[in-house]
Amino acid sequence: MPGSFLILTGDPGIGKSTLLLQIAHDLAGKHRVIYISSEESLEQIRLRAERLGCLTNTLLCSDQAQLESIIALCEEHKPEIIIIDSIQNCYSSESQVLPGSIGQLRESGFRLMRLAKEHNCAVILTGHITKEGTIAGPKMLEHMVDAVFYLQGEDRWQTRILRGVKNRFGAIGELGFFEMHEAGLQEVPNINKYLLEEATYSPGSALISYLEGSRPLLIELQALIVPTKFGIPQRVVSGVDPKQVILMAAILEKYLHIKLNTFDIFFKVSGGFKIKESGSDLGIALALLSSYFQKPLPEKSIILGEINLTGQIKPINQISMHLHEAHKFGIKTLIVAHNQKIDKHFSTIIRMQSVYQLLELFDDQIDK
Repeated sequence: MPGSFLILTGDPGIGKSTLLLQIAHDLAGKHRVIYISSEESLEQIRLRAERLGCLTNTLLCSDQAQLESIIALCEEHKPEIIIIDSIQNCYSSESQVLPGSIGQLRESGFRLMRLAKEHNCAVILTGHITKEGTIAGPKMLEHMVDAVFYLQGEDRWQTRILRGVKNRFGAIGELGFFEMHEAGLQEVPNINKYLLEEATYSPGSALISYLEGSRPLLIELQALIVPTKFGIPQRVVSGVDPKQVILMAAILEKYLHIKLNTFDIFFKVSGGFKIKESGSDLGIALALLSSYFQKPLPEKSIILGEINLTGQIKPINQISMHLHEAHKFGIKTLIVAHNQKIDKHFSTIIRMQSVYQLLELFDDQIDK
């Protein structure tokens, strides 16, 4: 968008420069674009562009790092889009401090923001992150930009996840999935295909649908319940709020009289994702029960529902988006609240009103 000021950040070597060079190449066909690398020489940029198939006469490249030279270059050529890789290496000749310091970042950020607004051009930066995973530099830099995007790695499939965490022009939380190839980053259109290939349908496993932005993700929850060997049982949780798992365990113990307080609970979300919505309550509860009774849930089943403190199972919102994705990938069984509205056909629909009915899925184990 003209006049916008954006930043892309991520771990070193994750592919930020590759992604932005590909974006610059694609945009250069219709817009005036300047790609400025403060980290690489022009020869290095050319070699990387050759490898990625991004060489073009319409893209102007520069290896300037001095802020005044960058601004003068942009004022001369009047580009519509300016890409700078990275802001940490830019410096002002008017300042005596080193590049990357808080003072330089504050000065560079402010002057580049004014460049974008006054010349009505889009400025895209890359930025480093700290060991805590936040943008390196003053917090003011994050407030100054119009949008913040994080490029993260997922080791299991060698994929990259592009996540929008701030966006003044649209929704946040949107995800893009990419694979790193010899010719650069390529989009992964059906990430759920990869996720479902990893699903095990074994005891302790439950499949849910989680809405990340506007994209439903079919995610496997995994629970392991074993008798505790310590005085205080362990609760080891990753990928979801530990309090949510503890709460579901407390509800099961209260209404189903299952003594989970004598068991260690280990719980994780497969694929390294982090889920934050209450629509996963029913999936968490059934994963715990599946591990406790050592009985798998129905194969190719998906679980959608919220559980309140009284043990009642409540319907979730935006169910049609979840069901469309589940139906597309061959899910046969749906486990939902008794009053959940369904607009798709499934082979089996299991409706439940309260947590007491959860035991019906494990009747043969209870009889033993």
